[in-house]
Amino acid sequence: MPPDAPLAVPLVVVLSGPSGAGKDAVMLRMRERALPIAVPATMTTRAPRDGEVKGVHHVFVSRPEFERALAGGELLEHAEVYGNLYGVPRSQVRAALASGRHVIIRVDVQGAASLRRLLPGALFLFIVPDSIEHLEAHLRARGTEDEAALQHRLAEARAELDASAHFDHVLVNVDGDLDATVDQAWALIEREAARPDREPILV
Repeated sequence: MPPDAPLAVPLVVVLSGPSGAGKDAVMLRMRERALPIAVPATMTTRAPRDGEVKGVHHVFVSRPEFERALAGGELLEHAEVYGNLYGVPRSQVRAALASGRHVIIRVDVQGAASLRRLLPGALFLFIVPDSIEHLEAHLRARGTEDEAALQHRLAEARAELDASAHFDHVLVNVDGDLDATVDQAWALIEREAARPDREPILV
């Protein structure tokens, strides 16, 4: 099937895992390989990181703007993580589904728990690092936090690893072998998409 050909019934994939495990890297490599995916931008109150583009990586808003969207029922799920608010706009997910591609929603562990109740037909994938040491290295490489904040993230990551039991599949992201992780994820997506009893997901 050509990369741009619409799929009969697009699949919704919820991708989660500890901060620094490689969720964004997996999605970026899928795009680089021209796999048929659409990624709705999440809404957040945190400041953009270097290289992030509004409306592509996230919808960056103020806290009052976020709270208005939440009060108006515009968010499919929301959570506060490390002092910042994150949410998935319904409009972004609808637009992604309308593209006819598999929709990948990247959320934290809290967000995944909310979406599990709202999207029972979605495929839930959990990305874990091959070691805590590699996770720490990735977080340090970002250079976005001081030492205290980084240690807090590592503590949270260790706790979040326990959530893996609630996901359909757990993928170990081996440091230096990103394509192998993408291959595993895509094989699971294609297998789930091929199920004849799947129903379209309504948002």
